[in-house]
Amino acid sequence: MVTTDEQIERVRELVASIPPGQVATYGDIAAAAGLSTPRTVGWIMRTDSADLPWHRVLGASGRPAAHLAGKQLRLLMSEGVPVEDGRVDLRTARHIFS
Repeated sequence: MVTTDEQIERVRELVASIPPGQVATYGDIAAAAGLSTPRTVGWIMRTDSADLPWHRVLGASGRPAAHLAGKQLRLLMSEGVPVEDGRVDLRTARHIFS
């Protein structure tokens, strides 16, 4: 299935709307954007997110990708996101899209 420009822009809008101190999962964003899989969000983030708060997007476990973990967790903690043992507490930090 081809990802449309509208879907890319919707994901970008959603990521941009996550406030400091909160996070969302790839699945949260996929659901809010009406996408069938979180993998599409991952692809968009990998190819078109340099100007977005990419560090506020995590996997469903609340852990960042291993290759980004140090930088991502530092950025999140600087915003007051609760982190314990390398994992974000999604119960308290998860952003709910309206």
